[in-house]
Parts: sequence; C-alpha cells; structure tokens
Amino acid sequence: MTGVSDEERLARAVLSYVADPGDRALGTLLRYCPAAEVVAALAAGRHPLAGRFGEPADAAGSGARPGRPEYPPGRPEDPLEPAGLCQADQLRVAGGPPRDSPPDSAGPAGRSDRSGRGESGGLPGLDRALRRWGVRIGQAPTAAQYAAWRQGGFRLICPGDSEWPTQLAALGVASPVALWLLGSADLRFACLRSVSIVGSRAATAYGSHVGMEMAAALAERGWVIVSGGAFGIDGAAHRGALAADGVTVAVLASGLSYGYPKGHRVLFEAIAAQGVLVSEMSPDRRPTRPGFLVRNRVIAALSRGTVVVEAALRSGAFSTAARARDMCRPLMAVPGPVTSDMSAGCHEIIREWGAVLVTGARDVLEHVSPVGEELGSARFGPVLPRDDLDPVTRTVLEAVPVRGGGGPASIAVAAGVDLDTVIQCLGLLAAAGFVERSEKGWRARKDN
Repeated sequence: MTGVSDEERLARAVLSYVADPGDRALGTLLRYCPAAEVVAALAAGRHPLAGRFGEPADAAGSGARPGRPEYPPGRPEDPLEPAGLCQADQLRVAGGPPRDSPPDSAGPAGRSDRSGRGESGGLPGLDRALRRWGVRIGQAPTAAQYAAWRQGGFRLICPGDSEWPTQLAALGVASPVALWLLGSADLRFACLRSVSIVGSRAATAYGSHVGMEMAAALAERGWVIVSGGAFGIDGAAHRGALAADGVTVAVLASGLSYGYPKGHRVLFEAIAAQGVLVSEMSPDRRPTRPGFLVRNRVIAALSRGTVVVEAALRSGAFSTAARARDMCRPLMAVPGPVTSDMSAGCHEIIREWGAVLVTGARDVLEHVSPVGEELGSARFGPVLPRDDLDPVTRTVLEAVPVRGGGGPASIAVAAGVDLDTVIQCLGLLAAAGFVERSEKGWRARKDN
C-alpha cells in the first residue's frame, strides 16, 4: 500500500471507529481537513476548522455554536451531494472543493438546523457530529491496537492506496473513510470485473439454487461475486463462486474479527483464503441495525452491476437495489413464482424501477459487459437435425407420410416439386436416416 502516510492511515482508523459508516458530515469535513488534523482536534477538544473561516477554537469542546463565517462567493454546490451520482455528476464532484474555502451552499443567511441557529463552517450537521465524535474519541483504538490488528492479518486501505477501489467515489461524501480487509485477493483488481448478487436471508430453495448456479457460472467466466455474507442468497452466492474456484468479496456489517453472522465462520474463512472480506468498522466492532442498510451502498458501489435474486416487498435487498439505481449502475432481478412472497420484491423492481429481467449468468453478462464483449448468439429453441437441411429437401421431407408410405409421384404432388427432384431428395434423406422404405413406398422415420 502506498500513497498514504502512517499518521493519516492511523487517523482514518480512529475515525472509522468514532464516526458511523457513511457519515456525510465527516465525508464533507475531510474535503477541507486531513484526517490527522480532525483526530488531533477531537483529542484536544477543539474545532477541526479552528482558525479557518471564522471558527472559534472551542466549538468542538464546549459545544458552543460559532457565528456565521464570511463565505467566499462562487461556490453554489451543496457539500452534501446525493450518495448516488450519475456519470455527469461524478465528473462535477471528482476533484472536490478546495481545502481553503467552505461551500457557499447556505447563501448569505447561512445554513440552519431545526433550531434556526447557524451551522458550523456552513457544513450541515457538523456541530452535532463533533459532539458525537468527541464522546467516542476516548474509546478509539490506539496505535498499539492498530499494530496488533495488522499483525493479525488485517489491513487498512484508504483513498490514495493502490488497492483502493476508485469506483467508491460514486458515493460522494458518503464514501467510506477507510476499509478493513482480510484475505488474499486485491480488492481493487477483484472489483474491476465484479457483479453483486443479493437477496433475502429467508431464501427459498428456488432462490438459493438460482443464486448459487448464477454465481458459479459467472465465476467460471472470470467474474468476481460481491455480496454481504448474510444467510440466504448472500451465502449461496459466495458458495457458488467458491465452488467454481472463483474469487468472491464479502462486505460485512460488523468488524472482521467479530464476523457476523457467527454461523458463517467457516464460510468467512474460505472467502478469506480465496477472496477478501471487507468492512468499514474496526475489526472488533459488532454490527448495528442501521449498519446493515448503510453497508449495502458499498456492495452496490464496488461492482459493475447488481442482481437481486429474491426479495420480499420489505427487504434489505431493496436498499442495495436502490443504491445501484441511484448510481446509474445496471440493476437486474430474477423473476420467481407469482405466488411467492420472496419474489414479490423482484417483480416490483422490474415493474417500477425498470430493472432488467435475468434468468442466468448469460443474461447478466450481456447487461454488464462492455459493448462487444461477452455477448452470446441470438436465442432459439433446440437445433434439430432437420434444421440443417436445405429448404427444398426439407419440403420433400415434410411431404413424406409418417404412417403407411407413399410413392415418389404422390410425394412430388404433396411437396409441389418435380419428380426428378423428389427422387434425388429421397436418396439423400434415406442416406441421412430421415426416411425409409416400407411396403407402400417411402415413409418418414418417427425419431426424426
């Protein structure tokens, strides 16, 4: 890993503990202030932007609200962009705002919270977030704990590292501060050709079969499977990829050493040996209920497209599908029985969100592959031997009776061709095993 100093990396490890995953206030603050400065300010009980833009030094420690700073003109963008951005919007925010000027999204009057008081630095929610982080900073992992985790095989990657997946930039200020990894695969390389397969934890036998078969078929073609490591469809997708000797990525809602769900301990060990486990949370953190939904944005962002195999109308898989839709990523869903509640969500995604209906790996590849790659031939029914016959010979064969038999003259009349052509075609058809002689003439064989 290169590009990030040890000080900055440790600071991001601390911030991944004190802030909840996807904290938009922190993501916006890091556009103006390095992570090491934020951690130093929190530890000292002062405002991270102290001395900048008119912020008082005690804004974080005392909880006092600063006055409205003077904003420079010409910053119309809202610092809290939607988490899902289409390509045009991604280009607009790719560079981020400069570190020496806050956004002017508040206008002359400044932003206000529900109480009507001005927001810190023009960044909505920052004052409340600073108080929340300040309470947790005393429990954050120390340098010794961080070193112990690294010795245990865990690695922390940050934006700027060679292993950092650049497609996470589509999440805007909700992008992860850092990611904890455990496993043999390179995360960035693995996600270059990856598909997310998600679905209900209460999967049916049908859904588990489809998810496992689809994941295995994609893995055999060199595609990486991304999922959430949960029971049901997630577990089936991971197992399918592993069975095909493929690479799979599990994005967990808990810390990696905590490993939730506990019943997947053996599966997680197999994934780490053949792929990689990913988490935004420190290794020993347990999951939270909101954390599962927030985790889903990373699953959608890492891959080139998302497939929902099974989902009820109220399902966590809906969250992943919504993230993929909002980021303009390919969204697909597997149909199921109209009588199954576990497929009702898939049908809703297809009908209301325009998800592409897929029934197997071939459909998925046609939707996520670059133009000209992984495209199969047109779909037809099974090819029969008679399909290879020329049109005239096929017409003669259709005129040959199946029961009894017929002479060449009667066959010529039925086929609408001359007698010489019929005699020639009958010889070819007999040699190929399509017709045979009978007591009454020629008859077609039933097995053709």
